[in-house]
Amino acid sequence: MSTAQSSNASSWRVLKFGGSSVTRADLWEIIRQRIAETLDAGMCVAVVVSALRGVTDLLQAQLDTESRRASQEVLDEIASRHHQLLMDLGLPNDLLDQPLARLATLLDQVSDESLTVQAELLAMGEILSSQLGASWLSRQNLPVQWLDSREVLICSDDPHRRSRAAYLSAQCPARPDPGLRQRLSEMAPALVMPGFVAANPRGETVVLGRGGSDTSATTLAALLEADRVEIHSDVPGLFTADPRRIPTARLLKMVSYREAQELAAMGARALHPRSLIPVHQQRIPLWLRQTDRPDIDGTRITPEARDHGAQVKAIVQRKDITLVSLEGIDMWQQVGFLADVFNEFKELGLSVDQVSTSESNVTLTLDPGANLADEGTLDTLRQRLEKHCRVEIRTDCATVSLVGLGIRTILHRLGPALEVFEQRRIFQVSQAANDLNLTFVVESRHADRLVQQLHQQVIPGGVGGDSVFGPTWEQLFRRETDRPPRRRWWEDERERLLELLDGRDSAYVYHLESVRAAARRLQGLKAVDRVLYSMKANPHPAILRAVVEEGLGIECVSLPEARHALDQVRQLAPGDLLLTPNFASRQEFLEARDAGLRLTVDNSYILEHWGSELAGREIFLRLDPGSGLGHHKMVRTAGSHAKFGVPLSEIERIRRLSEAHDIRIVGLHAHTGSGILHPDNWHRTLATLGEAARELADIRVINLGGGLGVPDRHDELPLDLTTLDAGLIQLRRELIRPVEIWIEPGRYLVSEAGVLLARVNQTKGKGEVRYVGIATGMNSLIRPALYGAWHEIVNLSRLHEPGDHVYNVVGPICETGDILGLDRLLPQCHEGDILLIANTGAYGAAMASRYNRREPAEELVFEAAEIPEM
Repeated sequence: MSTAQSSNASSWRVLKFGGSSVTRADLWEIIRQRIAETLDAGMCVAVVVSALRGVTDLLQAQLDTESRRASQEVLDEIASRHHQLLMDLGLPNDLLDQPLARLATLLDQVSDESLTVQAELLAMGEILSSQLGASWLSRQNLPVQWLDSREVLICSDDPHRRSRAAYLSAQCPARPDPGLRQRLSEMAPALVMPGFVAANPRGETVVLGRGGSDTSATTLAALLEADRVEIHSDVPGLFTADPRRIPTARLLKMVSYREAQELAAMGARALHPRSLIPVHQQRIPLWLRQTDRPDIDGTRITPEARDHGAQVKAIVQRKDITLVSLEGIDMWQQVGFLADVFNEFKELGLSVDQVSTSESNVTLTLDPGANLADEGTLDTLRQRLEKHCRVEIRTDCATVSLVGLGIRTILHRLGPALEVFEQRRIFQVSQAANDLNLTFVVESRHADRLVQQLHQQVIPGGVGGDSVFGPTWEQLFRRETDRPPRRRWWEDERERLLELLDGRDSAYVYHLESVRAAARRLQGLKAVDRVLYSMKANPHPAILRAVVEEGLGIECVSLPEARHALDQVRQLAPGDLLLTPNFASRQEFLEARDAGLRLTVDNSYILEHWGSELAGREIFLRLDPGSGLGHHKMVRTAGSHAKFGVPLSEIERIRRLSEAHDIRIVGLHAHTGSGILHPDNWHRTLATLGEAARELADIRVINLGGGLGVPDRHDELPLDLTTLDAGLIQLRRELIRPVEIWIEPGRYLVSEAGVLLARVNQTKGKGEVRYVGIATGMNSLIRPALYGAWHEIVNLSRLHEPGDHVYNVVGPICETGDILGLDRLLPQCHEGDILLIANTGAYGAAMASRYNRREPAEELVFEAAEIPEM
């Protein structure tokens, strides 16, 4: 609570329920339970409700002559919906006769000029729902009364706001009012009032504009000095993106007022930015919850929210943005130019959002959430502004914003991700003065895809860990018919793994049946004609033999890799391999040619300078589709900041060089990154390569590369292969000619099949930080240090004991970065315990070293019911 409350007034809590939460009878039962719980906690409770979902939209449409329907038709529809809810709740059918009669009158009276009627008409949805709810709740033996919000929310009457906005987007002061708190405490322990609705000092009905019900709740909380506000809706809180469009968006568990304000202002839909002002000023916590999922904690916006350093918290967008561009050479150094221009906006009641200036141009945006600008208003604005300069107004724009703390300090890290804008028209770029957002104004039609691409590249991970980022939308709302969290093979084989490490300090263990199962899943894709194993992930001979036995070919990135595969797997022929080197020597290319290997070229230099030595050959061409994805910038293998591939712009040059040297390009290849869990990545790649194939007549193979991700956490959803397959099948039909589709996964096949076991050497405590040191470190597994990769770590010796100690798991290497896991919740660890690091079958032993002259963990192969192979 922000200030000490007077002893003769009760403590208050404000609960707000949105339109989706008050539309059904079963949800009113949940509201009843929340009220009862709050009363049982010794609090008085004010319940603020929205109109039934869709009702305000119906009423809003009546204000527009073009969308206005017959009054009786609208009245019948609204009355029918409320009468159905009355029946479902067992309430008398005539309960709302009086407010419905008033609604009928207002529908007949509404006109463009009558602002008082328009405001009261818009208020009727909340008045109906709140009276209905108060009546039902009072019949449930709760001490509830209806409260007319026009008696407590009195908006300011600024003479400059005696306009449409003064009635339809009013603002109310939110200063503590001990007298009001006392009066309401004496009225009833529980009050139900309409949101969105207020009054001006003359007693006229006004409404609070977009997000008005949320603002009603937070304003009332400030007046009553409430202990907190809870906003209940159909979503559990703020997410890292719009979860309805991006199911992998993660719940933000706790954010500061500043971050929440920025997220709301930049397009997050869970709350309106105006609603945060009252609680921020009074430092009242605001909790976002989902009405029908009380098991989800939701998002807490509190003064205690900890900063977690510079990081992007969310990618958000706003559509229906109006862009105004003012141009004129005579504005340069003209005193008062901006003042004159902005006065035109003020006179029309328009709030300017973003502004950028140069010597001869001023570009700004208008946010529909803060303005009531119709086409007529914009025409008037254009006429007024044309007195000052040339004017261009675009109404088909959207903003795409990266929101988070300290954006300026991480611009260098964001550089590769911003390549998604490379082929998009950008009208404006704005970096917020408060250092909380970086915003791009683009065409509306591109906004959804840009948000999706940025989210894939920027959001995974985060330095705040799980204290900032919660579960994904998919995890929270996985259908009951979906698979439960997968049980890992090493859980079933715990005892044998412990026996296996007897006499050893550390070891990698590979479970070949998991490798084979992954291969069979990929072989089952109907759209894919050939699967190659990217052997750089793990070149262990037993793994190579296992994937070849399942019918896979081999993709290698060096001649030594190719020779290793041919030596270890007898049934392999050179034609079963695809060699895709990068910046390899001329000699390596010539030896690969002479060995009969399929060759991939990823640089025009090779054809320009060595083309004569490849004459008469068939080759694959690796293209750079323009942007890369992945869990870390160092695994993104496309875009101008990645060294791989030929730019799309060089295709014509490549074609001429290949024809000059009698080289046939029969395959196109692209690989955008690693650890990708979104099927549309390969859909986009196929679409891009399919377009490129139009320029090259001999293409008969399109290789979509690898990068198929595996979940890092056991409760995460795996890559949806069904959706991947369906999309590829559809796109194949659109290709200019029939081609084979290849893929070349590595990590997908072997990551989950491998674990790293290591014995605990020591434990240490330094202040509040506790360390557990194990027998091997970054010499065996460098991915956490190199990529910031997250691996699940468990104490295999105490697998079924609760994790009640937080440890940093470290190795014995003399480097500060020798950290395998930060802030891991484990049982108390003791010398000799065996820790298991999961998902280490890929890029573990393959990237190991003998740094500090310490031998890396040995590799063992685990065959069920057999002795492991060394």
